[in-house]
Amino acid sequence: MNRIDKKFQELKAARRKAFILYLTAGDPDFKRSVNIISHMENKGVDILELGVPFSDPLADGPTIQKASSRSLKQNALMKSVFNMVEILRKRKNFKLPIVLFTYYNPVMNFGLKKFILRCSQLGVDGILILDLPPEEAGEYKNLAAKKDIKTVFLVSPTSPAGRIKKIAEASTGFIYCVSRTGVTGARKKLNTETPKLVKQIKRYSTLPVAVGFGISTPRQIREVAAYADAAVVGSAAVKKIEENLRKRNLEEKVVRFVSKLAAGLKNK
Repeated sequence: MNRIDKKFQELKAARRKAFILYLTAGDPDFKRSVNIISHMENKGVDILELGVPFSDPLADGPTIQKASSRSLKQNALMKSVFNMVEILRKRKNFKLPIVLFTYYNPVMNFGLKKFILRCSQLGVDGILILDLPPEEAGEYKNLAAKKDIKTVFLVSPTSPAGRIKKIAEASTGFIYCVSRTGVTGARKKLNTETPKLVKQIKRYSTLPVAVGFGISTPRQIREVAAYADAAVVGSAAVKKIEENLRKRNLEEKVVRFVSKLAAGLKNK
């Protein structure tokens, strides 16, 4: 069974919601990136979204743009991202589901068939290609399905009902609900209309719905957990890396921050 399906089944049985963490691969450098990620399973993270660094992102705010820039300076291209996944999967205690978070350009550059095959070989459980719409994703979906790799698509606040239905039908694993328009980045308040959007998505699919974009505190995670199946935190954790770049205990500070976020969800 795919690790994403298994994780959501386990959480449902335990009456818990999922905590999904986004981190940019290779940030701040290859070694520390692997070390930080390797601690996440024991700190309450349920699913890892591993961002593939890209020079021209459409949906990423300043924080993740800077992270991608730091990674690209370390030459963290697709091959390097796969090397990271391989190292993580070789660690006995690392069982986290991994979702690659990318744009289509790096995938096309690598070669779609080769990309899917490598994901399967190394233990990638799902893929979210931000700028690939369902209408153009036929080959990608077919190749991924043959390897039991989940294809995650985005629903935004501006998606009309017909569009939501189409996205829901194309998605496997879970559906990513964008909580607000614009780019990624921590926000003090969440969109009050998001619960309605999640409810609308659930009319068209029984898949878990994860809410992301702007979630940065334990309180916001608990707020999302009240109406969605998962909360996604990205920019807040990446910002913690940025704030501690020159400190020797960077890894410890990031791990401690993530642990506090996860604990907030568990204590709901």
